[in-house]
Amino acid sequence: MTRDQLRNVLVGAWRLMSYEATDIESGEVVTPFGPRPQGLIMYTAGGHMSAQIMHPERPDFRAGRLEEGLPEELSAAAVGYMAYGGTYEVPKDNLVVHHVKLSLFPNWVGGAQTRIAEWDGETLRLILPEPAPIWGARRNGVLTWERAR
Repeated sequence: MTRDQLRNVLVGAWRLMSYEATDIESGEVVTPFGPRPQGLIMYTAGGHMSAQIMHPERPDFRAGRLEEGLPEELSAAAVGYMAYGGTYEVPKDNLVVHHVKLSLFPNWVGGAQTRIAEWDGETLRLILPEPAPIWGARRNGVLTWERAR
């Protein structure tokens, strides 16, 4: 897919269908946010993006307010959630780069998250360009999205 085609495909909102990470040595597949993760990624025509992914079975807090959360509740909530946003570019065919301006994970702020993009006419697959440490092993990560309705 060309750069212009990819830019046109990306614009809009996408719902996460799956996130799988495969160990490059053993082939073991894990689902970092559970077997049925929930997520939303949005791209604007003006070059902004936002992504949020969560494990749907995160436990509720005992109190009804975030600032009253116990340290273990706050920790569990963060472990089951990933969110970041910023701008994006399509520097070449089949590649999208997210320039992170804000993130639940502070180490990503000011950096870039690069993904290989595959579009089959219905689903968008965003693939890590190289294996990354995920759940104690070097894994290939693949996030599969469909248009949000």
